[in-house]
Amino acid sequence: MPKRLSQQVIISLTIIVMVVSGISGFISLKNRESQSLRMMMNGADELSRGITSVTWHAMLANDRPAAYEVMKTIAANPGISRIRIFNKQGEVMFSTKPDDEKHVDENTEACVMCHSSGKPPLVTIDASSRSRIVRTADGSRQLAMITPIYNEPSCSDARCHAHPGSTNVLGVLDVAFDLKPLDQQLQSARAEVLVVTGIQILLIGLFIVFFTRRFVDRPIRKLIEGTKAVSQMQLRHVVEISSSQELGELAHAFNLMSERLDKAMAELNQATQDLEMKVRERTKQLEVAHQKLLQSDRLASLGQLSATVAHEINNPIAGVLNFAMLLNRILKDNGIPNERVAEFRNYLGQIITETTRVGRIVSDLLAFSRRSKPQSTDVDLNAVIKSTLALLRHRLELGNVALDLHLSDTLPRIECDSSQMQQVIINLVMNGAEACQSKGQGTVSVYTRQENDQVVLEISDTGDGIPPEIMSKIFDPFFTTKGEGKGVGLGLSVVYGIVDAHGGDITVDSKAGEGATFRVTLPIKKAAPSGSEGAGNKNEAGA
Repeated sequence: MPKRLSQQVIISLTIIVMVVSGISGFISLKNRESQSLRMMMNGADELSRGITSVTWHAMLANDRPAAYEVMKTIAANPGISRIRIFNKQGEVMFSTKPDDEKHVDENTEACVMCHSSGKPPLVTIDASSRSRIVRTADGSRQLAMITPIYNEPSCSDARCHAHPGSTNVLGVLDVAFDLKPLDQQLQSARAEVLVVTGIQILLIGLFIVFFTRRFVDRPIRKLIEGTKAVSQMQLRHVVEISSSQELGELAHAFNLMSERLDKAMAELNQATQDLEMKVRERTKQLEVAHQKLLQSDRLASLGQLSATVAHEINNPIAGVLNFAMLLNRILKDNGIPNERVAEFRNYLGQIITETTRVGRIVSDLLAFSRRSKPQSTDVDLNAVIKSTLALLRHRLELGNVALDLHLSDTLPRIECDSSQMQQVIINLVMNGAEACQSKGQGTVSVYTRQENDQVVLEISDTGDGIPPEIMSKIFDPFFTTKGEGKGVGLGLSVVYGIVDAHGGDITVDSKAGEGATFRVTLPIKKAAPSGSEGAGNKNEAGA
């Protein structure tokens, strides 16, 4: 069965027309055949009665040859195959066919209509019951009509007859008519009915195809085209259908839907543009706020470093001062005594060592605090960790916090901004150290290793840990659990921004009372920049 609706309608209606026309033609043909047979039966009955009437006088005079001659003459006419007479006992008294059978049994078709088994023979029977259609040896059909020859009073009282008056039927006249002309007419009628039916089916089928395509297929195609146009966002496409009221209303509803959809899309586009504008404005505000946030964290980190650096610088400066005072005592008006030249040189070397130490501390501090455009370079992460922890070591010792380093010797170099990595390390290590203060002592462990195409930095502490209820908030800006004046909640937010800007990821695993582990993953080769202005601003602010 085809899938197109118009083809299904055409085929279905054509099949219905074929069935109805075929049944109508068959019924008409059967009626015509039945009517023709009925007319032939009536004619056969009239002819049989006419033969009995014509031969009545000859039979009454017992002039059988004359009666038989009349029957032969009648049988010679076209359409009559045979005329015969048989008596009540079934003996054939006369037949126009010399080779005909001489005796007729009661069970044959000619007798069984009146002689039913076990019942008295019928005396009176209507014409339709006295007729029968038989087939000859060559297959042709014949209409046989039997007519009883009754024992009339004129026959029973005649001197030539020995039949008593109680006998009702003396014999039977059996006339057979050839049905070849009728069969030929019926064959012609069948051909005529087939031709007429075929022409009717063809004409009606053509009309079905024409009207179905005009009133069903074309409107549906227009609706399909309109639907495709809408799917391609051609919302101004108009469907015009006037073939029927129902499809016209459907087209009107479709056009109305397209019009409303067009208006809705226009409003949606306008709302989208307005939203994009607001998003751009808000993004600019967030970028400014993020820059301020990074700068605030930088200042906070510098504040934490100030105490450490001040102590680190104070010790060598105090040593230099003491060594300078000793050198001043050794130095006399006439120069350096020969016996104390070696001591003088030793003190001078100590001064050089301590001033070199001060210079290194100041250089590290300047490298961290210098505000310049971030640049990704090929960096040894282990070296950055060691140099950063060198600045924090004294601060950790003051807090009774031990450092435990597990740095991979085969760690590959990565592309990153070393100053930003320093800021990440400082924030995570100091957070771990502050988490251990409530216990009086603790350990901060630093691990590095390679996993596939990434480098992993893990910083763990043995502090109080992070409660589960605040785990999802620790990277939010300005969220802090520290007391007033001890932090503004910017450190982890800045760390998250720096790691994300480097294409990495940061996760945390913690159990209350058992410490926390921050896991930073960074790509070995930094992905090509996407050109996003926000990312550049974030990196610049992080520096």
